[in-house]
Amino acid sequence: MPSPHRIDRLTAADFPDAVKGLAELLVDVVDDGASLGFLAPFDHEAAASWWRTQAPAVADGTLAVWVSRDGMTGINGTVSLAFSGKPNGRHRAEILKLMVRRDARGQGIARALLATAEAAATAAGVTLLLLDTRTGSTAERVYAADGWTRFGVVPGYATDPDGSLEDSSFFYKHLDTPVTPAGA
Repeated sequence: MPSPHRIDRLTAADFPDAVKGLAELLVDVVDDGASLGFLAPFDHEAAASWWRTQAPAVADGTLAVWVSRDGMTGINGTVSLAFSGKPNGRHRAEILKLMVRRDARGQGIARALLATAEAAATAAGVTLLLLDTRTGSTAERVYAADGWTRFGVVPGYATDPDGSLEDSSFFYKHLDTPVTPAGA
């Protein structure tokens, strides 16, 4: 049976129309305590304003943004891929802002978004991906299960929306090397 969710890469032309849905998603995950760089209270206008600041990077291709949509509620997930602008870093990119709306979790959307970003990175010639996430989070388990390697933890690196300092785990994934699952 086909998935009820569709994943699309946002173009510079359609990015402005997606800002409202992206803002609603961002508010939902921050309200749920996600450590994404924002503090509570966090409202829709602040979220929309932040997303609008990303438009130039989407337009110049240094940031790729995908959204997951379903037929009823609109945008229910997103992930971004930031390409390195450094001449010695063209082989690497960073996964940013992987998030899924609370009522859409547990359906494989995060993994599908992550796989989409990884495939696009590979197609763009990227061989190394990096990301960070809150230590002990569900996201950390998703990355580890998908073949990412944790290379360190920084105590007190980020804060939760309530301002509490949280440890962050840093991961990498080589895209040019097949990953063998543990126990295989």
